[in-house]
Amino acid sequence: MKLDGFGLLVNDMAKMIRFYRDVLGFEIKEEENTGNVYNVYLVKDGTLFLLYGRKDFEKMTNHQYNYIKGLNGHFEIALYVDTFEEVDTSFRHTVENGATPVLEPTTEPWGQRTCYIADPEGNLIEIGSWNKPYEEKDS
Repeated sequence: MKLDGFGLLVNDMAKMIRFYRDVLGFEIKEEENTGNVYNVYLVKDGTLFLLYGRKDFEKMTNHQYNYIKGLNGHFEIALYVDTFEEVDTSFRHTVENGATPVLEPTTEPWGQRTCYIADPEGNLIEIGSWNKPYEEKDS
């Protein structure tokens, strides 16, 4: 099996589309509205990111799910920027545009500069850097 994408179940589709598209720079690949299910396919750096309306997803799968309110500590989405300065700038930009601040930019003892925000529905997002281009970060 190969990872094809990552899905997020959302309450407010319009708000979440605006946040991921306009604030984080995800591109809309496709919107699908079959009448029964409405979902949006976004792409970021070649990775498929799906937004599903919670109620639509429950209808489609014929199951009800429990959802955490507030900050969601079940997973994080990690985004990389090339410089430490971009971590700080990205943090300020996202918070000014609807993100909840979780951890202000910090340089960790292992050398990474990182910060955490939450999207409008409380899902954690890390923005980090090793102060080198993405292609060189693991070398």
